[in-house]
Amino acid sequence: MHEAPERHQPVDGAGDLASRPAAASPRSTGSASDARAGTARPRAALVGVVVTGGAVVLAELLARFAGTGPGPVEAVAETFIDLTPAWLKELAIDLFGTKDKLALGVGIAAVMAALAVAAGLQERRRRYSGALLVAFLGLLAAAATASRPDGGPAATWPVLAAAAAGAMVLVAVLAPPRPVDAERAMRDRRTLDRRRLLQGAGLVTGAALVGATVSRATGTGAARAGPPLALPTPAVPAPAPAPGADLGVAGLAPYRTPNPEFYRIDTAFLVPRVDPATWELRVHGMVEQEVRLSLDELLAAPLTEAWLTLCCVSNEVGGRLVGNASWLGLPVREVLARARPLPGADMVLSRSVDGFTASTPLEVLTDGRNALLAVGMNGTELPPEHGYPVRLVVPGLYGFVSATKWVAELEVTRFADATAYWTDRGWSARAPVKISSRIDVPRGGREPAAGEIVVAGVAWAQHTGVAGVEVRVDDGEWRPAELADDVSVDTWRQWLYRWTAEAGDHSLEVRAIGRDGVVQTGRRAGVVPDGATGWHRVDVRVG
Repeated sequence: MHEAPERHQPVDGAGDLASRPAAASPRSTGSASDARAGTARPRAALVGVVVTGGAVVLAELLARFAGTGPGPVEAVAETFIDLTPAWLKELAIDLFGTKDKLALGVGIAAVMAALAVAAGLQERRRRYSGALLVAFLGLLAAAATASRPDGGPAATWPVLAAAAAGAMVLVAVLAPPRPVDAERAMRDRRTLDRRRLLQGAGLVTGAALVGATVSRATGTGAARAGPPLALPTPAVPAPAPAPGADLGVAGLAPYRTPNPEFYRIDTAFLVPRVDPATWELRVHGMVEQEVRLSLDELLAAPLTEAWLTLCCVSNEVGGRLVGNASWLGLPVREVLARARPLPGADMVLSRSVDGFTASTPLEVLTDGRNALLAVGMNGTELPPEHGYPVRLVVPGLYGFVSATKWVAELEVTRFADATAYWTDRGWSARAPVKISSRIDVPRGGREPAAGEIVVAGVAWAQHTGVAGVEVRVDDGEWRPAELADDVSVDTWRQWLYRWTAEAGDHSLEVRAIGRDGVVQTGRRAGVVPDGATGWHRVDVRVG
């Protein structure tokens, strides 16, 4: 038997091996689209979130350190607030109360995350399409930045630059992989571990986002650009509340609301950063003489201290959007007297540094009441969230037509010629505070024991004063309540009713009576357009 001769492959270029195509390698076959199709959807979504989040952080940091104006998140949020219809604003306050800004921030973050995921998935499906989405979002944020009073076209470059960078990174990271000799790459240690790169980028982006958010939210080095204000001794001090002004009932709102507990409702997503060294109040419009007032000049003037209850027009019957504090400031009438309003003027349009406006009747600011350009609150400078360094407080009017925070401008004009932020959105131009009352205890679903139960709360009839409070049980007769000592017609008044209760389910209602004889109405009305009405009712189960 003869064996078959051994076949040897030629090694020169003329042989079969040189002319035969090399065996296909799994790492070097397929088109670019096949490679992109192999990109896992979760990975593409993660890339979209990391890259888009990094672009937002970059834009925020650029805007902050360059001092060009608001960052994209703030600009978009405040533009959204400006475009929010009245019914949606009220729904947000009803659902979230003073946490409405936090809820808006969470909502914006959720929408941004969804769009970032969409950008990553779209880039996976078709090259450059996800990057175009990132660029388009950047253009929208730039438009919002340009529309803000503290922004403008010149403030858009951080957003545009960050969006462009994000779009390019998205394309680069999700680009189809190039064919590579895996053994040589491992030998040369030149393989790019994209998973580690994304993890590192995610950690850096997250740390930067947390740092930027905390810095902006706490106002570190920004909300207060100078040292604490040295508040002068008031030329006209507020009367000290009598011991009987606070009944000391557990659960009853104290006569003086502490600053941290004072409600905050405004249109600012982030607290405006005002440098007290450069702050200036401009008084202009229908006046004989334009007036400009620096903070040093304001502090050097004889200041008045006054107790004053502030109430938000969004306060529902029995709501908590009301508080009482002592305020230190310069009477607005004195500044207007320097400007000398012209005949025919009937309104002052106050404007905040962030563009918010409020329409206040001129007569209310000049009739002798303690309408103040306030610099102090409860013995300290104004907290940033309450208007540092200067705000308006006006007795007798809801805040949306009077209590402008971070005030920078007073324009003397006419109601027929100008409108304000909320009047443009369907709210009343003139909004005096309505006589109101509230039950604080018993409240909150507690089940008191049968016997004598203390019913207590607060009532207010601003710039009129509270003459009486009445309580009724189970729709029975109205009974007078005991009143705490009165301090001012411009502040709320505590009241107390001693109820001998039997076991079972009961209802409690309260109404106030003003010094002018007006009895609080029981007719129920919502907060739009000029404040809620009705009697506060609490259902109680007595054990």
